[in-house]
Amino acid sequence: MVFRTCYQIEIPKHRLSSRDRAFYAFFAFFALFASFLFLSRLSVTPFTSLPPSTRNRYCIFMVRIILKPKEDIRIRRGHPWIYDNEIAGVEGEPEPGAEVEVCDARGLHVGYAFFNPKSKIRARMYSRTAKKADEEFFIRAFEAAWKWRKFCFGEPAIEKRMSLRLVYGEADSVPGLIVDGFVGIPKLEDSNAGDKLSSAQRAALASPKGLWLSVQFLSLGVEVHKAEILKALRSVFNPDGIAERSDAPVRALEGLPDLVGVLWGSVPERIVIEENGALFEIDLLSGQKTGWFLDQRANRAAAAKYVSRAPWADSPNKAIGARVLDVFCNQGGFSVLAAKAGAASVLAVDSSRDALALLRENAALNNVSDRITAVEANAFDYLRDLEKMGQRFDLIILDPPAFAKNRTALEGARRGYKELNLRAMHLLERGGILVTFSCSHWFSPEMFDAVLADAAFDSNRRLRILEERTQDLDHPILSGYDESRYLKCRIVQVV
Repeated sequence: MVFRTCYQIEIPKHRLSSRDRAFYAFFAFFALFASFLFLSRLSVTPFTSLPPSTRNRYCIFMVRIILKPKEDIRIRRGHPWIYDNEIAGVEGEPEPGAEVEVCDARGLHVGYAFFNPKSKIRARMYSRTAKKADEEFFIRAFEAAWKWRKFCFGEPAIEKRMSLRLVYGEADSVPGLIVDGFVGIPKLEDSNAGDKLSSAQRAALASPKGLWLSVQFLSLGVEVHKAEILKALRSVFNPDGIAERSDAPVRALEGLPDLVGVLWGSVPERIVIEENGALFEIDLLSGQKTGWFLDQRANRAAAAKYVSRAPWADSPNKAIGARVLDVFCNQGGFSVLAAKAGAASVLAVDSSRDALALLRENAALNNVSDRITAVEANAFDYLRDLEKMGQRFDLIILDPPAFAKNRTALEGARRGYKELNLRAMHLLERGGILVTFSCSHWFSPEMFDAVLADAAFDSNRRLRILEERTQDLDHPILSGYDESRYLKCRIVQVV
């Protein structure tokens, strides 16, 4: 008979004496007791208590999100958001902002996402295949985003270093991250409102060397990975400075406070950029959103071209030129280009005093101050006042903020858009041009078109559709992710 201990001690097959049996039994007991003492002195840290970065060194993912049946279909078709009521269970204890694996109800792999237990959007997909969101991942994502901009705008335009949206959140596989790159020159500290650029400054704008990034961290996942993201931004884009504008209301829904300041390098108080042949002064740290609405770049140029055309050729105002009304004018992007295109007068209306101050400076930069009148007023009230005064315009631009912040606000938004466009149609000469926008992703293109049709009916007008537009190409639109197409633009002739 052979008896083996854990130390592979082989006992002879011949009959043992009682003394030998006692010796072997004592030795086996001693070995087991010594092993128990050794293991009991080891300090073992539970794997789940390790930080995510440490856990990921030793296993692919500790935590998995299991979706309810059929909830994976929308995700597989391209939508990046997973809501709290779509999750059947969570295997493990993910830390806020950590990477998690997403699986369908059968346990099959769907992708990887950032997890936030405090948000209704419980997880935001960042990749189908990349397991870790580290610095290398962000570098690859930013390089792919930069490649798309080169494809859209061409190497010559990129060589001139256009001001662009460099990273557009989920559409560029970095959910919740917005990066706008502004190219230009710093405004001189001793420049006063209305001062014009010197010839040396204008020459500098011909080949600008300054690049400043204005960044918004709008989700917990990118907030947690801020250090890696900043390193990747510096590596790919090589900016002169990075400003943070994480002061959007959506951060509160992610359980995050507002943050504004300089993250890296130096950021001038004001910079001057060039867009569509015009100069604009912007404030990266105090202006709206990231400092300037880059998504409207192409739409501003499209609106300006109708100033020089003559759909109102039979108007008695033909000799004096087009009269333009720019409502929600902000810093004057549409107003300045309309004036430069030959408008006889531009009436620019906004409720923000700071935005109007920048508009006046931008008008001076482009030598069109004499044709732009800035009015601080509530848009709806002022449109009614203009109608009572019998004012008429040849071109009206309506670029309001988002009226629908969520699904429950859609009916109120519909009423607001209808009244706004109805008032504008009453103020237009027959044959005049209306350039109107909606920037709420909740308000679909079909809803917007229906509102315009209703407003035309109530105003006893008909509309000729000239152009249907959306945001510029540096704000990519993805199939399966309707929220990426948020901006609706309609250019119509009102007859």
